[in-house]
Amino acid sequence: MESVDHKIFSMSVASVYPLYIKKAERKGRTKTEVDEIIRWLTGLSQNELETELKNKTDFKTFFSKCKMNSDRSYITGVVCGVRVEEIRQPTMREIRYLDKLVDELAKGKPMEKILRNQTKH
Repeated sequence: MESVDHKIFSMSVASVYPLYIKKAERKGRTKTEVDEIIRWLTGLSQNELETELKNKTDFKTFFSKCKMNSDRSYITGVVCGVRVEEIRQPTMREIRYLDKLVDELAKGKPMEKILRNQTKH
């Protein structure tokens, strides 16, 4: 068990959110798509997301409030040099899932694939 909190846990989601938007827009994607990804991952409505951003909720509190999408376990691959599926610390894994989804958006992946809507049979 890792008891050390990473610096990012206490950072507000609102402080990183514009970076997600900028990364997506640089590659021709939209804020609307970033919001859709966040809503898919967290189970929040658009109003709830905007409230959390306005309240400058930190990442640890933000993810503890969310009803995370069970399909997030299908998110695999490397982000920040680490395989997301191997991250043991739960809050860090949720943050990296979000990072990975935004990366996929910026790389031009279709939303259906990003949101893991393909048939899983």
